[in-house]
Amino acid sequence: MNKKYQTAYDQLKELGVTVYEDEGGFRISGEDNYPIIWAEYYTRHGTTLDEFGVNHEINDILAKQGLFAEWENTGVLGVAKM
Repeated sequence: MNKKYQTAYDQLKELGVTVYEDEGGFRISGEDNYPIIWAEYYTRHGTTLDEFGVNHEINDILAKQGLFAEWENTGVLGVAKM
């Protein structure tokens, strides 16, 4: 995993976000959301989530590393370069 991915991975893991390493990067669980909702595909657009159901804290950490997250399916967010 390159430095930017590793930095974001470590910071998210430290927050308590469920993350999984994969080929050259990582993914974020959209199912392990207790006690904090980190990502919810069927979102209710709360104040902690953006219009795509991703917690703003995740977006902030990823953006600082030039990364973003998007849904691969209803349970997993993929992480990619901007």
